[in-house]
Amino acid sequence: MNMRTQLAAILALAAHAAFAQNSVALYGRIDGGLQYLNHIATPTGGSVSSWSAEGGDWGISMLGFKGSEDLGGGMSSLFDLETGLQIMNGTTSGGRLFSRRAYAGLADKRYGQIQAGRNLFIDSDGVWEFDPFVQQAFASASLVRGRNWQQTSNNIEYHSPVVGGFDVQGQYAFGNQASGFNRGAPGEFGRSDGIMLSYHSPLFDVRGIYDELRDVDGRMENIFTSSREYFLGANLRVSKFKIQGAYTHLSAPDTPAGLVDSADYYWLGATWDATHQLAVTGAAFYVHLSEGAGDATHDPAGHATMFVLGSTYHFSARTFLYSTVAYVRNSSQANFSLFATSRDATGSANTNPLPGESQTGAYVGIMHIF
Repeated sequence: MNMRTQLAAILALAAHAAFAQNSVALYGRIDGGLQYLNHIATPTGGSVSSWSAEGGDWGISMLGFKGSEDLGGGMSSLFDLETGLQIMNGTTSGGRLFSRRAYAGLADKRYGQIQAGRNLFIDSDGVWEFDPFVQQAFASASLVRGRNWQQTSNNIEYHSPVVGGFDVQGQYAFGNQASGFNRGAPGEFGRSDGIMLSYHSPLFDVRGIYDELRDVDGRMENIFTSSREYFLGANLRVSKFKIQGAYTHLSAPDTPAGLVDSADYYWLGATWDATHQLAVTGAAFYVHLSEGAGDATHDPAGHATMFVLGSTYHFSARTFLYSTVAYVRNSSQANFSLFATSRDATGSANTNPLPGESQTGAYVGIMHIF
């Protein structure tokens, strides 16, 4: 049975369950639009610009269904199955049937929730709420080459109840390999873990995260692909404005000698709810890498600054238009893209400029949520 047939069968079962038990909900969002980017480096040492039809610039398109069953005494069982979609060619993200979430668990009103399966890595699950651009294509993932929007398999997670505005989330992802406790299967991360403490109130929110993301060999040897992270973020709501800022420190203790092994990352932005339908957001992002050399997969010492301006116009609670424009300025050795592009990306996957070159980009589109 191929993936398309499997998905059709699962959706049919979900629709039947939702009708029969009212315990399964189908959900998702569809995002598509037009994108422009300049100064994309070519293999011959030049640069080009591109116009393209793209999906997922404001937020990845996705399809999922989740459900729960009341077990009595304040306890319930639950599940969530969710996959990313590429709407321009009709495929699922990463070649997985459920690329983003696939877990089952138990929830108790007094003691919290525990679950097991595949999920967003803990920083991806926690950073977006403090990103002025909620992890759009030009946003907090860009200057860390996607380090903060990964997913991990073999997770065990715990979510505490909210007590006095505080809650805790912990995540532990097993490598599941007999060859080494920290190692992972081909194409997967190694053993990874993290803990997140949050405080929410009507006026402000604060969140701290500590996590470790290991590569397939169980090592933390690249600040943007396998490293240790300390994150602190805050939101402040004042009248029609929401102000958001964050600081992240990344370190990779297993990095080969002489290469960059740490980085500091900052951002500050604000959203203005101009009207009931129109919101305008602006933000600046800055990354600084420690001293050291670089190679094909490790960035050298340097820094980059990215400025982003965007807006959304809501036709309804579920449908809106968006537009975003951004500019990144690199130091002499840096080649960060506006997108969260890996340093060693090639072919159509590469959007990095030449070292020391700036880059400008923009996108417009429509998002529908269901």
